[in-house]
Amino acid sequence: MLETRSKISTALYWAFVWGCGLAMLAFMIGPILLALLMSFNSGTTLRFPPEGFSLRWYEMLFDPIASEPIHTAAKNSIEVALSTVAVVTLITAPAAWALARAPKRFAGSVEPVLLAPLVLPSLVYALAALLALSLLGLGPSFLAVLIGHAAVFAPLMFRTVLGLAQRMNPALEEASATLGASRARTFLRISLPGILPGILAGAFLVFMQSLDNVSVTLFLGDPGRTMLPLRLFAMLEESLDGRVAAVSGVLILAAALLLVTLQRFGGRDAR
Repeated sequence: MLETRSKISTALYWAFVWGCGLAMLAFMIGPILLALLMSFNSGTTLRFPPEGFSLRWYEMLFDPIASEPIHTAAKNSIEVALSTVAVVTLITAPAAWALARAPKRFAGSVEPVLLAPLVLPSLVYALAALLALSLLGLGPSFLAVLIGHAAVFAPLMFRTVLGLAQRMNPALEEASATLGASRARTFLRISLPGILPGILAGAFLVFMQSLDNVSVTLFLGDPGRTMLPLRLFAMLEESLDGRVAAVSGVLILAAALLLVTLQRFGGRDAR
């Protein structure tokens, strides 16, 4: 009797785990597949199921004349995303490494503060930042967007770098210092290669989050400098333009390629 109950409980447990897991996978992957399918629609607007297979929306998307506003918006967004990655890397990587070597009591009290932007909704931060700029007599600009993205997304890289820095053996750095290497040389030759996979993973997360961020860009962005997410929203409001799905397809492919590349070379560096 007890054995039968145990088997039933085990079966129910695995049914629940697999059911919830598959449901979450479907919820995450389903919209991506729908966007890809709609990008190959031969109709005149976004529609599912597609009326037929066609590459017309991709041809229009890569047309420099027909899609010039989209290209300009994409260029602006990529510029902001790359700048954000550069700023976050220069500030966050050394900070995470230093915190990993700090006393545990100090690190334990500082770490929640540095990770606070992950908890604070970006919409609240963007509105507060806009009000602060107004009080200072400043307005939305490229620099404001850059600082806003760096403040909101820096914890992503901080967390990935800190995890690797905490697992590194401090004896390696001590041995380097004992052999006469300076602090800078020890960091470049010993510490940096150890935390490099975390930097790469964090850079990928920061870049993707900055590229498609809406709230911070909407409040802090220069009205004369259109960003890609805002441009796509405007296209959806004006008309169900199929190029929106084509842009989604390009972004999905680019993210997948970046992720595979990062996994391959980042994993090699970690080993």
